[in-house]
Amino acid sequence: MDRVILRTVDELMAALRACRGAWDTPDRSGDPVDLHDHALQTAALLRRSHPSDKELQVAGLVHDLGHLLRPGDDAGHAETAAAAVRGLLGARVAHLIRLHVPAKRYLAAVEPSRALSAQSALTLEAQGGPMTAAEVAAFEADPHGADAVDLRQADDAGKVIGLDAGVMDDWQPLLTLVAAQHRREPAPLRTR
Repeated sequence: MDRVILRTVDELMAALRACRGAWDTPDRSGDPVDLHDHALQTAALLRRSHPSDKELQVAGLVHDLGHLLRPGDDAGHAETAAAAVRGLLGARVAHLIRLHVPAKRYLAAVEPSRALSAQSALTLEAQGGPMTAAEVAAFEADPHGADAVDLRQADDAGKVIGLDAGVMDDWQPLLTLVAAQHRREPAPLRTR
C-alpha cells in the first residue's frame, strides 16, 4: 500500500477533519472517543502542560492520523502518521509521533502497575510488549524520549467522552506556524 504524504496545511486540516467519526479500530471496539476528539484532547493537554513547545502540541494533535490513513494497522500507525507529516511539519514532530508507541512500551516496562485503557493494553502486545532493559536504556538515551513520554501520557489521558477540547480549526494557525518554521530550517550538512 502506498504511503500518504500530506504536503500542505490544508491537506493536513482535511485529514484532521476526516477524523470526526473515524475510530482507532474499524469496528469501534477501541477507545471511547473518535480520532477527532482524541486529537483535540491530546493536543489541549500538551498545550496546558507544555505551553511553549509548539511542536509537541502539534505532535499530540496528529499522532494518531495513521489510524485514519491505514485503518486496522495498530502496530504501524505511528510510522504511517510520522511519514505522512515529516515533510510538512519537520523531523522532530515526526520523531515524536513515531516514539509515542515506544513510549507506551517504555512506560509499561518502567511502571508495570500503570493502568492502560483496554485498547492500549490489547495493542501493547501487537506493538512488542514492554521494553527489555536494553530497549529502556536506548529509549532513555533518545534526546526526545522524555517529550515522547509526555506525549504518551497525554495520549492516554485524552480519551474522555464528552470533553470539550475546542475545535479543530483553532489549530490551523499553529500548524501553519510549525510548517513555516520547518521550511526555514537549514538543510543538514552532509559529510563524506
